[in-house]
Amino acid sequence: MTFDGWFQIIVFSLAILAIAKPLGLYLVHVYDGSVRWLRPIERVIYRVAGVNADDDQHWTRYAGAMLLFSAASMLLTYVALRVQHLLPMNPQDLGALPDRQAFETAASFTTNTNWQSYGGESTMSYFSQMSQLTFHNFVSAAVGMAVAVALVRGIARRSGDGRGRIGNFWVDLTRGTLYVLIPLSLIWALAMVQQGVIQNFHPYLQVTTLEGATQTIAMGPVGSQEAIKQIGTNGGGFFNANSAHPFENPTPWSNFLSVFAIFAIPSALVYLLGRMVGNTRHGWSVWSAMFLLFLAGTGVTYSAEARGNPTHAARGLDVATTAVNPGGNMEGKETRFGIANSALYSVVTTDASCGAVNAMHDSFTPLAGMVTMVNMQLGEVIFGGVGAGLYGMIIFIVLTVFIAGLMVGRTPEYLGKKLQAREVQMAMLYVLASAASILVFTAISAVSPSGLQGLNNSGPHGLSELLYAFTSTTANNGSAFAGLTGSTYWYNTQFGVAMLVGRFALIVPLLALAGFLAEKKSAPASAGTFPVEGPVFSALLIGVVIVVGALTFFPALALGPIVEHFSMGSGGLF
Repeated sequence: MTFDGWFQIIVFSLAILAIAKPLGLYLVHVYDGSVRWLRPIERVIYRVAGVNADDDQHWTRYAGAMLLFSAASMLLTYVALRVQHLLPMNPQDLGALPDRQAFETAASFTTNTNWQSYGGESTMSYFSQMSQLTFHNFVSAAVGMAVAVALVRGIARRSGDGRGRIGNFWVDLTRGTLYVLIPLSLIWALAMVQQGVIQNFHPYLQVTTLEGATQTIAMGPVGSQEAIKQIGTNGGGFFNANSAHPFENPTPWSNFLSVFAIFAIPSALVYLLGRMVGNTRHGWSVWSAMFLLFLAGTGVTYSAEARGNPTHAARGLDVATTAVNPGGNMEGKETRFGIANSALYSVVTTDASCGAVNAMHDSFTPLAGMVTMVNMQLGEVIFGGVGAGLYGMIIFIVLTVFIAGLMVGRTPEYLGKKLQAREVQMAMLYVLASAASILVFTAISAVSPSGLQGLNNSGPHGLSELLYAFTSTTANNGSAFAGLTGSTYWYNTQFGVAMLVGRFALIVPLLALAGFLAEKKSAPASAGTFPVEGPVFSALLIGVVIVVGALTFFPALALGPIVEHFSMGSGGLF
């Protein structure tokens, strides 16, 4: 580890802290209707769609609207990918996607996962990239933000009128897209293009290399997709190499803009929580818990990658050839980013439900690879995806307050709302659905001939690749550990189902929780009320997140990256 490396990490951390309040305030005003500069366009959208913007929906109607919109848009994308060869803007004459891959891709982008079992530049036409994949990059992110705001709205409502109303899904979806994602993406796209990200509609170029060989260089509208890919924590790459590709992420500055964009809205949404519930200290306490978990993961990853593989060091091989990054593990990394920025990027992208990568996680040392998995297995609650991180952490807040209530022998309260059986049941259903999807799908593939045929590595590393894949798809992250042949009927189907479970089997009980809390009348704090702000609460929240994650996933991790780490120390390689 170097001073320069830690300095860049600290600068990034300060930037994320600085954006939380101003952007958080803007989000509050967007969702309460105070932001009006695009109101004429907003009204036209409601009129065309037949939406009554004043309709305050019960949580069941809110959930139903969300499911209907997601199902319809997923079906549209599936059909478009199946007939891609008949559609315009396809200068390379790329063919239609197979049914299995079209299903997986449609499920992937609908759920904000953006898992790709294909090379973007060799599979998707410009029309598919722009009209389908980029469309989902916007609306799937807007859906996540809408759900988070609906949950906070349910907590913040004090009247207890028994109606369980949490807002209007169509309004929240429209405002998040119109006032937040589109303007930010426009700014970010211009910044990325200025750094060298390409943006054109040219056919692919055929060039002659210095050796006299012919090479095809892919072109396309990359900058526009790159912006929303990061801001919406989507992660799907225009190119197969994702953000390691110089046309997607050419410079250290574009790399900084990328990781900053991934965390900007999730950081701001935590401030929105405190502001909307009338307790900004609570919001900052949650933000502090997230940040400490992020810093711990970054420290472990950077340290492990800086030390490198002791087996290579013993053989005199673990020394980089450049003076910029002496020593450490440079396998699978771009020299223009080095170890520090590769470690930071891997932690940020797996803390959030982004999935963009600027290095190969499969080439990381076992401990660093484990951190990327654990970040997702904890529920991606460390800032997390746009919306998903906040509502995932609120689930753990409910569990934390419930445990604290049991410790003092009182009915637990969260911001004046008593937490009773059905609220805790919804929280536990959320946690169990995610864990079951990851572990059950992994177990099935680990004993199935079709699942084992996809593995390209044996031993604990092979298990890590399998566990990572289902962790990433269930957590709606989309990053890949590599080493697994995912483009088969078995994995296309399994991953597609895991992504749908990881999105909608979690959102529905979450919206139920929002409705239940909206029904409750707020009670004043008493002597037995557990405070939900300050260092004690942050520490307890971190403890609950870690304990739940450890109890759920430690056995699987022990058979994968942990045993591989100790084996590596004794000279074993997989």
